[in-house]
Amino acid sequence: MTAVSGTARTTTFETYASYDELVAHVRAGGLGPDPATQRIAVAFTTRQAVRHCGRGTGYRNEVLSLRLAGAVGSCAVEPGTLPDRVVEECVGADVAHLLEHPLLPVRVAALDAYLMHLAAHTPRNGARPVPLPAGTSLEKSRARAEAVVALLDLPPGATVLVVGVVNSLLEGLRSRGLSYVPCDLKGGLTEWGEPVVTDAPTEAGRCDALLVSGMTLGNDTFEPLRRHALAHDKQLVAFAQTGSAVLPRFLGHGVSAVCAEPYPFFWLDGGPGAVHRYGGPGPKGGR
Repeated sequence: MTAVSGTARTTTFETYASYDELVAHVRAGGLGPDPATQRIAVAFTTRQAVRHCGRGTGYRNEVLSLRLAGAVGSCAVEPGTLPDRVVEECVGADVAHLLEHPLLPVRVAALDAYLMHLAAHTPRNGARPVPLPAGTSLEKSRARAEAVVALLDLPPGATVLVVGVVNSLLEGLRSRGLSYVPCDLKGGLTEWGEPVVTDAPTEAGRCDALLVSGMTLGNDTFEPLRRHALAHDKQLVAFAQTGSAVLPRFLGHGVSAVCAEPYPFFWLDGGPGAVHRYGGPGPKGGR
């Protein structure tokens, strides 16, 4: 077992040098129960549109979630791209079968559910819970963003590539005196009219650190970013609703920290919640 250590914390699970290596180990039953014996009991999608009060722009989310025993694994998709039949295909299917599904988001959600089933986000497994207070959607978004941005250890003036534009994260970076390059496959503009670039690997070279959405797992753009961070000794912090149990498995292999947020997500409820941090800087970051 490989333990990933910080100044005072360790994970209690193995970590991997690539996504393919992790999947191969899971398929071989190297982490726990044979995935062919683990069946998905519930499959569902969550569709959401939001425009926070006080914000001029909004966005949509669509997430596929799979329940394995007491665990839920999730993968976000571009709204409208997931065929309706997928939910029926997943219900009752075993994890091994779903890890070979033709759609990558299904494979990611199944992997996430399996890993969550094996190692939930608990202090015993190296996670540090950060409470999110009850509040409006914007208040909870900003609280989540604060928990994420605190995982970066950068001097004022440094530039962060933000892959998967979340306006509250951009706000949080500015409040710390950090510059950023917003990047998203959809392009467009940020809340403040800044152009959003679309080619993350190209832009990574001019940035000091990477702040990356777990959605990159589901659209197959994560591995080039992980490899870039590893090759250039840059921090890569992941904020993960997609693959919240997957991304901590790459700590020490290009991923420096993860803010994991399993289902149900902050935008679904006005009550208190939590995110779970792995890695990151010193006491200020919660390490």
